[in-house]
Amino acid sequence: MPDALNGRWLDIGPVDQLPSLGARTLPVRGGKDIAIFHTANGEVYALLNECPHKQGPLSHGIVHDTTVTCPLHNWRISLKTGQALGEDEGCVPTIPVKIDNGRIFIGRREALQGMA
Repeated sequence: MPDALNGRWLDIGPVDQLPSLGARTLPVRGGKDIAIFHTANGEVYALLNECPHKQGPLSHGIVHDTTVTCPLHNWRISLKTGQALGEDEGCVPTIPVKIDNGRIFIGRREALQGMA
């Protein structure tokens, strides 16, 4: 795959290791963790693993449709845009995702932007 060879995308593993309506945390050495989400209809999304409210671990939240509910204070976050929904305000950085041959790829540059 040309994109993977030139470093644009990071291969983070097979989709089938990510449970439906579940999430996994991808640690980033020297940076902030990324949460990878799998919806019931098979879509995969990646966000910085911090709620914009109190930095709750979104990967521990409940996934429903294309949103995740923060486990700390029940803020709902759009997996598509990273925006807080309802009356809550704030946004979580999103990471581009693509699926190729059953494997999950995330944008290298965006994944590393959370580096401290």
